[in-house]
Amino acid sequence: MKRVRHPAWRRLRHVLFAAFLVLVAVLLVRAARGIAWHEVWAALRALQPSTLAIGLALTAASYLVYGGYDLAGRAYAQHDLPARRVLAIAAVAYAFALNIGALLGGAGFRLRMYAKDGVPLGKVTRVIVFSAATNWIGYLVLAGTLLASGQVSLPPALAMHGLGDATVLRVLGGVMLALGVAYLLACRATHGRIFHARGHHFRFPSLRLALLQIALSVANWSLMGAVVATFLPQAGYAAVLTALLLASVATALVHIPSGIGVLEAVFIAMLGHAVPAPRLIAALLAYRACYYLVPLAFATLGFAVMELRGRRAILGAPANG
Repeated sequence: MKRVRHPAWRRLRHVLFAAFLVLVAVLLVRAARGIAWHEVWAALRALQPSTLAIGLALTAASYLVYGGYDLAGRAYAQHDLPARRVLAIAAVAYAFALNIGALLGGAGFRLRMYAKDGVPLGKVTRVIVFSAATNWIGYLVLAGTLLASGQVSLPPALAMHGLGDATVLRVLGGVMLALGVAYLLACRATHGRIFHARGHHFRFPSLRLALLQIALSVANWSLMGAVVATFLPQAGYAAVLTALLLASVATALVHIPSGIGVLEAVFIAMLGHAVPAPRLIAALLAYRACYYLVPLAFATLGFAVMELRGRRAILGAPANG
């Protein structure tokens, strides 16, 4: 039986979502008014080529690790597409997901590219769900570790309201780590069992595959943080990584392509007390160029090549038959 959600709950969700968007907009407007944009461009021009090269190298490593999500997903879904092809599909889908959204970019492009290679729809769906689960279960473990370790402190503006209490942060981190452990226990206890929910069926991966999920995801999030930290060495890696993790959740909540404005608002709120706003904005622009725009250019070219080769194969099939 289909569950009917209460209208009051739907209205509350809409109100909370609208309030969140308003908060982000207010933060952006306040930040934009106080930013000396000539200092932003000066900071960008001052970046050394070697710094940009490091950022691009870390980006390439991150995209390669992210491709591991789909390689592990191949084992989970049990399809036999070659590893090189899987890595190419994952990289293209990841770049489009970051720039135009997870649903259209990540899922949509995966569906098209895997289907063109003959992977059944059910197996493609399992890869998509597995990759999403990999991303967020590793997020829980990494963020939980940061919070529970006591390395993270919130900015003074929040601490004055009692939100910076180290005990609260450590408890939150412990809860996140507990969720990660619960996932591993579920994988160990229920592996092989098939669960049914609303016409869909799924199964947990093996414990070994679940551990690989966490390792891949933690590595990828860590590399993403390292890309930003390359352009913000004065902020410290732990603080930068914490801001990035928080910004990623905010971006996922508002569904704005590329998280435009949201990423900047969160970083200014978290690190604005320690790093001048022009430096922050310049660093985030450099990060976007390395992690979003350059991969998007390659992904667009790669997708065009895949499409062209696919059409040639279709046109050439009758003649070769």
